[in-house]
Amino acid sequence: MQKEDTLALEPEGNSLVPSGSPAILRELTAEAGISINGDAPWDIQVFDDDVYRLVLTKGSLGFGEAYMDGMWECDRLDQLFHRLLSSHAEEKIDNWSRLRLLGEILRHSLFNLQSSQRAFQVGEQHYDIGNDVFEAMLDPSMSYSCGYWHNATGLADAQQKKLDMICRKLELQPGERLLEIGCGWGGLAHFAAQHYGVEVVGITVSKEQQKLARKRCAGLPVSIELMDYRDLAEKFDKVVSVGMFEHVGPKNYATYFDVVHRTLKDDGLFLLHTIGNSVTSPKTDAWIDKYIFPNGKLPSAKEIASVLEQRFLIEDWHIDSA
Repeated sequence: MQKEDTLALEPEGNSLVPSGSPAILRELTAEAGISINGDAPWDIQVFDDDVYRLVLTKGSLGFGEAYMDGMWECDRLDQLFHRLLSSHAEEKIDNWSRLRLLGEILRHSLFNLQSSQRAFQVGEQHYDIGNDVFEAMLDPSMSYSCGYWHNATGLADAQQKKLDMICRKLELQPGERLLEIGCGWGGLAHFAAQHYGVEVVGITVSKEQQKLARKRCAGLPVSIELMDYRDLAEKFDKVVSVGMFEHVGPKNYATYFDVVHRTLKDDGLFLLHTIGNSVTSPKTDAWIDKYIFPNGKLPSAKEIASVLEQRFLIEDWHIDSA
């Protein structure tokens, strides 16, 4: 007789949990080259079997919170997550927890999580945790986005190459006015004003970023303002946004580009630098949403291109996966 595998569900609180949870997760991790309680530095050491339930009912959020609670450990977290992401483990776990996935999709579909009322939330919860934290992890320019690693000798050099490439793509000329939407700690504003002779107005939703950016740009024609992009009204020769579009959200893409359009002179240039999603996704990773970037959402190429129609002409599309 042919043996058939069955999957039984058992109640756990207010949810249904597969009774074979440990076996399911061992199978998924094995596909990523990871063993549970194995000897490799990227293997997961489980101290509490409740980890299996948390992962299958809450996905990455349950996995991360279980780690915070000391329920599992791993010697090389970087190698662990490289393997999990490369094997698309999160997508496979979602297949076992469709109700949780549906809830996340509905949340992003029904509510504007990046409304003007929520605009400063990510600044308060993420960027205002202390400038010393970011100074310890970033390069001297305090660039909180990917560097340009072509022929770079290190992180600082890669970020300088990125800043210069942005300025060259914008064709900045001395005396021009540059608007930076999401200016961070002032790295690009400082670089553009010092090396290209432009006047810069940078905006941020973080009080800590504003404070440090103003200090770093003192003596240069740079103004750093605490404001939401929707309140912009001035005209500029060029507009740039680096690593901020991830906080805009699909419901606000049209508004965002309309704001850029009205602030940009007729013959101006706009450069958008963002992390992109390889697929159009209706949700955001729950762990990232709760603990890293509240209300964030990575755009896909399709989402960006479709909303740009009749607003902007794309002259350059540069993808760098390094």
